[in-house]
Parts: sequence; structure tokens; C-alpha cells
Amino acid sequence: MEDIRLLNLQLFAEGEDKTEQPTPHRLREARKRGQVMKSMELNAAINMVGMVAVFILLWPFFRDRLFAMLNHYLRALPVEMASGELPILSLVHLSLNQFMGLVLPFLLAAFFLGFMSNVMQVGFLVSTESIKPQLNRLNPVEGFKRVLSRRSLFEMLKSILKVLIFALVSYFYLRNQLPHMLLLLGQEAWVTANVLGKVLVGLAFRVAALFFILAIIDFIYQRHEFIKNLRMSRRDIKDEYKQMEGDPHVRSRLRERQRAMARERSMAQVPEATVVVTNPTELSVALRYNEKENSAPVVLAKGAGVLAKRIREIAGDHQIPIIQNPPVARLLYREVDVGSEIPGNLYQAVAEILALVYRLQEKERLRRRRVGA
Repeated sequence: MEDIRLLNLQLFAEGEDKTEQPTPHRLREARKRGQVMKSMELNAAINMVGMVAVFILLWPFFRDRLFAMLNHYLRALPVEMASGELPILSLVHLSLNQFMGLVLPFLLAAFFLGFMSNVMQVGFLVSTESIKPQLNRLNPVEGFKRVLSRRSLFEMLKSILKVLIFALVSYFYLRNQLPHMLLLLGQEAWVTANVLGKVLVGLAFRVAALFFILAIIDFIYQRHEFIKNLRMSRRDIKDEYKQMEGDPHVRSRLRERQRAMARERSMAQVPEATVVVTNPTELSVALRYNEKENSAPVVLAKGAGVLAKRIREIAGDHQIPIIQNPPVARLLYREVDVGSEIPGNLYQAVAEILALVYRLQEKERLRRRRVGA
């Protein structure tokens, strides 16, 4: 019975709803895979609005170059070809140069707008994950599911709606402009070009405005779908936290290694100690006092058991005084971290120990003088 309950709980955990917002780590991992929130409609809208603005700014240049090219093709070129002065290859080369000179500014502007619209949405990102071969893309069942997915249906409806709206806007706008365009019959070319340019700009602005509104709606939808696809269950968040933090046993070993390294560093500082206070065999605390560097004595190392014995051995090798004071040793071991100054409540007790050390050192110096004398 317990096994059945456990199995049911596991199934429930596996089928847990993804109701939690994606964590920053999950968003970063998705970005590394090239999975980012981007609206292609917004890119197209920015491109359209930008190209309309570029067309308005460059219209005088475009118009003059176009008239010059037409004048050359309709007047000078037939004469040159009839006289045989212009070979075919030279004609092709000339045509390509004139054509590229006419459209190159617009191509560069379109490239720049396309690049910047992507950077504004996604930032600068280079990912090869999306172009790696994936066998599941060759699965007809998965392909059929993608075709009939909610996203595909939304894209299809969006495209149909977009075409209908643009067709209606274009129809009504051009119908209102038709009387003005009929008056262009028999007018000079530059007059016709100016009027048609204004009509095209007016149409482009209206279409671009509608395109921008649809792009904002698409942007909101794409953001919603992106976050929805990356949502996590509480179990996913726990698993991610465990993965980021590592296995508990690994963390425990890492902390133990860090403590061992800290102990080694503290042992290396014992030779600099002024005095070692002991319990006398259970605890050992190495203190250093330098009135030029510290306002109070500092604990260089402390330990219990084997570590305490090691501190005493190092102190003996370097002729550092070892003072037995169990109450002070216990307080220092319990209350003061390695590398910290002693607290105010221990000043008096430690000062008495240091005074004893200084008296012993003074007696030893006097004894050596007498022996030397």
C-alpha cells in the first residue's frame, strides 16, 4: 500500500503544472541556446517606418538619378548603340553601375534598420544552436504537430488579417486619390513623379502605422508565449537550485577543504604569535599583540584536541611563551574568530597574561646578560 502511495506521489510530482515564472538562470540558458523573445512583425514594422523616412529624405536624390538614367536610356543610348560606339559588355557594366548607384543607399538603409531592430529586441547574440541538425525535425509526426499548433494557427490568422487590413486601407486611400491622379494625364514627367511620390508616401505611412499597431500586439503575444514556454514547476526550481549549488556531499567536502586550508594558513601564522593561551591540553589559542598595527590583541590561530597540540608544538619550536589559563582559553576559543581582535570584556584578562609574558621575557633577558657577563 505504501508503494502505491509513493508511486502516486511520484506521478503527481512529475505531472506538476508549470506555474512559476522562469528564473534568471533559465532565461540565461535559453538565451545561450538562441531561444529569445523576438517579434518578427516588430522588425518588419521598424523596417517599414524607417524605409519610408529614408525614402522621404532621399527622394530628391532618387528622383534626379532616375530622371538622369531615363534621359540617358531614352535619348543618348539609342544614338550610341546605333553608331556602334557602345559594346554590349560596356552597356551591361553601365547599367549595373547606374542601377546600384540608384538602389544601394536604400539597400544599406534596409540592412542597417534590420540589424538594429534585432539588436533592440534581443541584444547582440551569436548562437549556433538553431542551425545544428536535429533529427526530430525530420519526424513527420512532429512536423504535423507544428503545422497544427496554436502558434501556427495564430500566425496564419495574423497573416490573413494583415493582408485584409492592408488591402482595405490601400483600396480606400487610392480610391480617394484617383481623381487627382487622373489629372496627371498629359502633365510633364516631373509633375507626375512628384504627385505619385506624395501618394506613395501617404499610402506607406498609413500602412506602416497599421503595421506598427499589429506589431505591438504581436510583441505582447510573443512575450506571453515566450514566458509561457519557459515556465517552471516548483520541482524544476528546486532541481535547478540543487544543480547550481551542487550536491550536498560535494558542498560538505568543499567546506571541509576550505576549513582545512584556513587551518593551514592559521598554523603558518603561529610563529608570529606573542603568546599561546591553553586549557592546558584541550584548547590552544595563539595571540599576537603589536601596538603599532592593532588596537587590541589578535587571534592568529585556535584549535582543540590534535590541532591544539600542534599549536603548542609550533610555539615550543619558536620559543613562544605558553600560558595556562583555562577560563580565558575557553572564552577566546568560543567567542573570537581567527584574524579578529579580542572583545572588550577580555581586555583585562589578556592584559594580565601579556604582562606576565613581558615579565618572563624581561627576566630571561636579564639572565642572559648575567650569563654573558
